[in-house]
Amino acid sequence: ETEPLTSKKDASDCNKGEDCKENGLLVRNPKSALRLVEDGNKVHPSQGEKGEAAQISNGYSAVQSSGPCNGMAEGEDAQGTAPAATTTTTTTTSTTCGAEGQQQLMELEDRETWSKKIDFLLSVIGYAVDLGNVWRFPYICYQNGGGAFLIPYTIMAIFGGIPLFYMELALGQYHRNGCISIWRKICPIFKGIGFAICIIDLYVASYYNTIMAWAFYYLMSSFTAELPWTSCTNPWNTGNCTNYFSRANVSWALHSTSPAEEFYTRQVLQVHRSEGLDDLGGISWQLTLCLLLIFTIVYFSIWKGVKTSGKVVWVTATFPYIILFILLVRGATLPGAWRGVLYYLKPDWQKLLATEVWVDAAAQIFFSLGPGFGVLLAYASYNKFHNNCYQDALVTSTVNCLTSFVSGFVIFTVLGYMAEMRNEDVSEVAKDTGPSLLFITYAEAIANMPASTFFAIIFFLMLLTLGLDSTFAGLEGVITGVLDEFPHVWGKCRELFVLGLIIVCFLGSLATLTFGGAYVVKLFEEYATGPAVLTVVFLEAVAVSWFYGISQFCNDVKEMLGSAPGWYWRVCWVAISPLFLLFVTCSFLSNPPELRLFDYDYPYWTTVLGYCIGTSSIIFIPLYMVYRLISTPGTLKERILKSITPETATEIPFGDIRMNAV
Repeated sequence: ETEPLTSKKDASDCNKGEDCKENGLLVRNPKSALRLVEDGNKVHPSQGEKGEAAQISNGYSAVQSSGPCNGMAEGEDAQGTAPAATTTTTTTTSTTCGAEGQQQLMELEDRETWSKKIDFLLSVIGYAVDLGNVWRFPYICYQNGGGAFLIPYTIMAIFGGIPLFYMELALGQYHRNGCISIWRKICPIFKGIGFAICIIDLYVASYYNTIMAWAFYYLMSSFTAELPWTSCTNPWNTGNCTNYFSRANVSWALHSTSPAEEFYTRQVLQVHRSEGLDDLGGISWQLTLCLLLIFTIVYFSIWKGVKTSGKVVWVTATFPYIILFILLVRGATLPGAWRGVLYYLKPDWQKLLATEVWVDAAAQIFFSLGPGFGVLLAYASYNKFHNNCYQDALVTSTVNCLTSFVSGFVIFTVLGYMAEMRNEDVSEVAKDTGPSLLFITYAEAIANMPASTFFAIIFFLMLLTLGLDSTFAGLEGVITGVLDEFPHVWGKCRELFVLGLIIVCFLGSLATLTFGGAYVVKLFEEYATGPAVLTVVFLEAVAVSWFYGISQFCNDVKEMLGSAPGWYWRVCWVAISPLFLLFVTCSFLSNPPELRLFDYDYPYWTTVLGYCIGTSSIIFIPLYMVYRLISTPGTLKERILKSITPETATEIPFGDIRMNAV
């Protein structure tokens, strides 16, 4: 049933507070409440009857379409011309029935938005800038040619990472749904992508927060006059402990270990009490308490939605930059700092001929910006419809990349200082990778600075804030996805659902809290997220560009921003970005990483286990495709066509009205 909209001039002739009935036309009353009147039959009650015009949070009135329950209203080819318009426009009202209709109405009426634009920007920046920016980028940069690595990194960002980042922001903002239900409006057969994203986010929450628990343990241990990882006289130290900072004549032998390394491995992790993944040992009660406190902070930060988390990120997203600046200034004044900077940026142009360098550049920019975790979809879905998400994508991705680059100076000035103190080359000092770079090398350097207690406290507090807003984001991706998919179940009890989710994540983290938990963290970091997220975003790019249609997607962007994306973005979305993802995924699968942590070499069966963990999330994609084709009536051709055709219209604003876009 198609109803043309009368102009504002026509609407002004109506009596105040009443709907205009003029040949069955849909007319906007002065209160912006809508009714569809046909032959005196009111099919949608005025929101004014509820005492106030029910505006959803971005200022648009909620409209509930009505018509036969066949997925389309009658007379869908009819056209109406507004009196003030010079062109013919077609508006079709889609229909919803039963729970789906209630779900759409609830989405429109109850969806909140960010209190301020800066809340959204800080949340996205806080999500993208995480612990990996501090340890992963500097290590990958010097490992792959120093300054020369910036060339493939920039190219991969321009043609791969940023277009995918922009695409997810635009999808979330236009369709205003989480990672599961959004596929009803894009390509229903790919709905399994949403379930896969939720499983991946749960895996990340199970090990990522454990790293923050380590940082919290360090933070609590820093409130002493002498940091506990500065000497070899502690109960956990061994005979190999060598404190070369204490006396000038101490030599560094092959089997020497620093006090910081023994504090990390024997006191915090206690890996010496585990034989490996086949014998993880008991659970560390100290780390369990640290993790429990972290999850408590996370719960009370996100339980009310983006209104509360948007305020918390004012601290968690800005504080790390203050600390990075302080540490950068301090590092630049240390003796030998120039050696670290030179090692960090000295270009090795021959490295550019190696395929591995380009693979590392692509993987780094992808995991740094973070598409594929449902977070960008969730955060953008709380934006106002006409928010400039294009500008947001450029600003936040640029800030993220610059943060990674500056973090390299913070790390390598200290590594140069360490090399000066040990009288070794920087390459020998910079062997530690991953969390060990922060918890051993950097912690040891801080311990031997003047005012070491102060710098240790602010450094580990920075690590906590870097991790917290990324955790907020990852869990919000799951929460928004599930609540949008099942609003009639969880729509009114978000706090209870978030509590249950936090409990599940805490229980899922218990394996990482054992004495061999560091081995589990390493396994999950390499296999549970890497190839699975790459596969998810590849299919997402294919579904949007090739099934939903690049022209339709660009028209959606035009409705929000007023101008359609140019040819550069179209080419990236259709071809370059999918090829970028396929390239990285195939490279990973063809050369699976050989895992080694401390003195433990992962056995072959752990590689199989890792692939099983990764597959356990993306298996939902083909399973849902099969379920969709089986449950859809009709011939095989009809089933396929129905499964790749959007089944739910997206509400778009038309002045103060929200209309269905078909």
